[in-house]
Amino acid sequence: MFAVIKTGGKQYRVAADDTLKVEKVAGEAGEIISFNEVLMVGETIGAPLVEGASVAAEVVEQGRSRKVIAFKKRRRQNSKRTRGHRQHLTTVRITEILTGGAAPKKAAAKKAAPKKAEAKATDTAAAALFSRPEGEPDDLKKISGVGPALEKKLHNFGVTKFAQVAAFTKADIEKLDDALSFKGRIDRDNWVAQAKELAEEAAK
Repeated sequence: MFAVIKTGGKQYRVAADDTLKVEKVAGEAGEIISFNEVLMVGETIGAPLVEGASVAAEVVEQGRSRKVIAFKKRRRQNSKRTRGHRQHLTTVRITEILTGGAAPKKAAAKKAAPKKAEAKATDTAAAALFSRPEGEPDDLKKISGVGPALEKKLHNFGVTKFAQVAAFTKADIEKLDDALSFKGRIDRDNWVAQAKELAEEAAK
């Protein structure tokens, strides 16, 4: 059996297990939503809607379409404008075509939220890349290119001392580069040499 639904100002012919992208509708992945504007079910044509009919669907993901570029130029006015737009879309999987006011059989999937303490411990374990040295952290913001936000990330990774950065091996740099998605920035900004000078100054 198939149905024709209307959503986002467009019409779609759907059947059970069909997957399609529609204009954005509210819902998280795994949630069951209903399309109540049903124009046709099998041989039954609505006037304009089929009474008591609905289509249930599971939200697969929320996303956006490819960017569309709109370019406007005014002749002899030295005026031009370029704008981009990416439409929000929702990917859904049709689960049931319902008639007679029936409710969906499948309920929304409920995800158990982890306890805050457990989640925090997991995040901390995942974030630690290096053994955190003892003592008060050095002011890593003195390294060129390191700001407050980056310093906080370094602390989370276990990097808190100038001497620690100065002693970085190539493997250490690659590991931190990957974690921060820096793509060679540590070498380009010469963090090791900067940290070595700062460590020597701090030792005086």
